Amino acid sequence: MVITILGAGSWGIALSTLLRYNGHSILLWEFDAEVCRKLNRERTLPEKLPGIIIPEDVSITDDLAAVGRSEIIVLALPSHTIRHVAGKMAGLLGPDVAAIVNVSKGIENNTLLRVSEVLRQVLPQRFHAKISTLSGPSHAEEVARDVPTTVVVASVVPAVSELVQKAFSTRNFRIYSSDDLIGVELGGSLKNVIAIAAGILQGLGMGDNTMGALLTRGLAEMVRLGRKLGADPMTFAGLSGIGDLITTCFSSHSRNRYVGEQLGKGRKLPEILANMSMVAEGVKTTASAYALSQRHQVEMPITAAVYKILFENMPPEQAIANLMTRALKPEIWS
Repeated sequence: MVITILGAGSWGIALSTLLRYNGHSILLWEFDAEVCRKLNRERTLPEKLPGIIIPEDVSITDDLAAVGRSEIIVLALPSHTIRHVAGKMAGLLGPDVAAIVNVSKGIENNTLLRVSEVLRQVLPQRFHAKISTLSGPSHAEEVARDVPTTVVVASVVPAVSELVQKAFSTRNFRIYSSDDLIGVELGGSLKNVIAIAAGILQGLGMGDNTMGALLTRGLAEMVRLGRKLGADPMTFAGLSGIGDLITTCFSSHSRNRYVGEQLGKGRKLPEILANMSMVAEGVKTTASAYALSQRHQVEMPITAAVYKILFENMPPEQAIANLMTRALKPEIWS
């Protein structure tokens, strides 16, 4: 199949090296013309994915019109850029598009829409049924090195998720399918908020007891909001929920965990972000998740604490004290 990957960051490059194993024709799109020329010349991007060489049979372009001849389009972009890019490609899509696969993990600020909802707003209606989201514990640094990885793809149309499942699965990249698009997208997005909290605990020198409690109670918040927004609570027990949560909270590859760790060590958010070459989705997602909790009156104390640390300059130690001294209640409650 002809597959166009929009976004030549770490995830886009990793997918380009992976998908060629299945004999697909791969086109990698980079919006910056100078970066595109550099990638074509050097076939590597060490600041984002060190040690990985983009195969010569992967074409690299800065011309978005390439989507017109694609059968599968993969959106490997920061979630806050998807509305703009998807809007530009809306009139370029050809008749052969069989699936549009989002691999970004975020919730749009202001609108509080998931990526699939943004796509439905900006793409022609005939493409709405082709939208899917692929998520799960899948750091690009490992996928690019063909480390065994398992993820899930979700669509409201089973035939679309099954098509992506078959097209993307390799010997070391196993894909499950789901019809819970809401739950899969929320799991991939909300776990980044908890990963920032995990990094904060690491930066403060907290122990295993604290981390175990964070993941458990963080998952409870994810389920609580997911149920309110129409997700199947059991989805959060799967790869896009607890699977991705564990990986992101403990991995040295996690950009969100890194942001939290630096905050725990006393650095300020603007300084941290200014020195990062890649996007930590959890920062913007924290603002969206907090706004959703307020809108739908869902209690999410960890999310609120991370929000106050990021955007209200609350000292992490104070946020932890506030969490630990809240009113006592049963562990399982709705």
